[in-house]
Amino acid sequence: MSDSIHGHDVMALMVAQENPLLKPEFIALMAQTFGDNARYHTCSAEDLTAEELISLLLSKGKMLESEQGLTLVAGRQCNHSHH
Repeated sequence: MSDSIHGHDVMALMVAQENPLLKPEFIALMAQTFGDNARYHTCSAEDLTAEELISLLLSKGKMLESEQGLTLVAGRQCNHSHH
């Protein structure tokens, strides 16, 4: 099993996309980028699936979901280093 991926890395992946992606498309991109069995963590949660991480980011207002797809909310990322 690979090391857990920080939510910051997932948000950076989203920023790198030219257009919003629908949730299933973004989950597929996360699997392609980080691996099918990747686990994720944030400053407040550990051992999350891709779906659980997206739900957490949505609930914390760091990400929005619309008909066009998922987008990040500017200025809602935490400001500390995660390394």
